[in-house]
Amino acid sequence: MTRVLIDCDPGIDDALALALAASRLEIVGITTVGGNVDLSLTTANALALREFLDLGDVPVTPGAAGALMRKTVRAPHVHGDTGLGDVVLPPAVRPASQGHAADFIIETLAASPGEITLIAIGPLTNVALAVLREPRVVEWAKQLIIMGGSFTRGNHNPAAEFNILADPEAASIVFDAGWQVHMMGLDVTLTALVTSEVLDRMRGLGRLSDLLVPAAQYYGVISADGGPAIHDAVAVAYALDPTLVTSVPARVDVETKGAYTSGMTVTDFRVSQGNAQVATVLDVKRFWDLVIGAYEELARRLG
Repeated sequence: MTRVLIDCDPGIDDALALALAASRLEIVGITTVGGNVDLSLTTANALALREFLDLGDVPVTPGAAGALMRKTVRAPHVHGDTGLGDVVLPPAVRPASQGHAADFIIETLAASPGEITLIAIGPLTNVALAVLREPRVVEWAKQLIIMGGSFTRGNHNPAAEFNILADPEAASIVFDAGWQVHMMGLDVTLTALVTSEVLDRMRGLGRLSDLLVPAAQYYGVISADGGPAIHDAVAVAYALDPTLVTSVPARVDVETKGAYTSGMTVTDFRVSQGNAQVATVLDVKRFWDLVIGAYEELARRLG
């Protein structure tokens, strides 16, 4: 089973991604960052999800509350004031781990070099801090997969995707660190739409439906043609089956100085090798078959 460390900012789609990971991946740790909502809330949500998804003693370690050099950017208009929309989970009983997420990332990857995939589905502040503190994490990670960026468009503004916009300097550090970033950007995640058929498949999954259905519905109107996209789940699905995605090597630079383009992932496909594998097409049918199948397995375990 693939071992993963998930850096996140739950977040509705983070919650759906964690549920997917809980079904078929070995989660060795969860680290939290301020992003969709404040760090106190992303950490509380991660702790509640750890218990709801029956992840046992998987460490949850909080990290950076805000960007390295910027004012805070949040998205409660998308995820609700708590970060989980209308989802109501029992409050966690067990506390977060001591220490900082960046140090946890370093120590965990150092203990198992080449064995653990790092999946980052929030702003990249914790990952950048880990790189700055210990550059060898680039060698120790089996793979780095992110949900973030785009080669065509933004969502928080016309140029930039939210996770990159929230900390462009951190993203620049991560892309320039010397590893290959597997980038699941808006170009593919915006095709992972929850349709009314998908929502029907999410119903009847026992108590897991109490998470999946209100989370999906909070995002927006769901129709036969498709409603909201569950962005972060694409990064986890890629860890499960990379053949779901067509990706192309590219050079990605993060704009940090533009007045109107800060946070833009400037993507150059005119290279044979680059610092990234950029996802360009998602096999949507196979994606949803994998996701719903995994949720069904998890639902049977949870009861």
